[in-house]
Amino acid sequence: MSTGFVGWAKDRSPRWVKDAANATTRAYAVRTADRRHLPDFLIIGTKRGGTTSLWNYLIQHPLVMPMYPASRGVKSPGYYYVNYDKGDAWYRSHFATEEELDRVQQSLGGPRPVTGEACPYYMYYPPVPERVRARTPDVKIIVTLRDPVKRAYSHYWERVGDGVEDLSFEDALAAEPERLRGEREKMAADPMYYSRAHDFYTYRDRGIYRPQLENWFSVFPREQFLIMPAEDLYANEQAAVDRVTEFLGLPAHPLKIAERHNHLPAPPMNPDTKERLTEFYRPHNRALYELLGEEYSWSA
Repeated sequence: MSTGFVGWAKDRSPRWVKDAANATTRAYAVRTADRRHLPDFLIIGTKRGGTTSLWNYLIQHPLVMPMYPASRGVKSPGYYYVNYDKGDAWYRSHFATEEELDRVQQSLGGPRPVTGEACPYYMYYPPVPERVRARTPDVKIIVTLRDPVKRAYSHYWERVGDGVEDLSFEDALAAEPERLRGEREKMAADPMYYSRAHDFYTYRDRGIYRPQLENWFSVFPREQFLIMPAEDLYANEQAAVDRVTEFLGLPAHPLKIAERHNHLPAPPMNPDTKERLTEFYRPHNRALYELLGEEYSWSA
């Protein structure tokens, strides 16, 4: 919960008051969009792979600017998929102004501050790389990859918690092909079509990482990517963040809060289901390791 009087008022304001305030803030930001700095970096996924935690660790760094306005605590406007029709000015409105970056740099010295966003669907949604290149061809791209068996199970429990999944995990896995039937064709036919099924119910498919990365590698050079296992982030937050800030050209900065965000306790997975998923992902993980030239400490 927010702290202080402003936070107290914000947390207790009626929905219509919050909506009006947000609309006013966004209108101002759109009017000043031509003075705003497009992102220097993107955290693109994977879903349930620590993207929210990594984002919240990074914005503790004085040279990493939060999205505008900071009081909303937004990590992404979802521009490159569901909000793509809102246009460039709307997207720019979510980032700091050049004047603000100048002030921070002058105040702290050292390198210029950076802006960014974190959206795990960006890695998986096929049109995103080309859309990103059209606006920010030099952007740095950060990817965290989680053991796909654990990722799928965590994704499922997130949907259960959101109230949009009433099948068992096993039934949801079995239903995935039917839920996705025809959705990719609709997405290919209509650049503005948003597929809820493709976003929500791709528990198994989202863990097949190589095709997703190859889609991005076909558009951006490999040197613009930092790819690491989410398990490294979970094991040592400071070391992982130091690796990211070095990639972004920033000095190391100690984390004040290393709280894990969006952690979802869940009952143990059915052992037979876990074994079947492990076997399913084994060849896909080998293909990923061959692509990246390194192996991770996953079960397959």
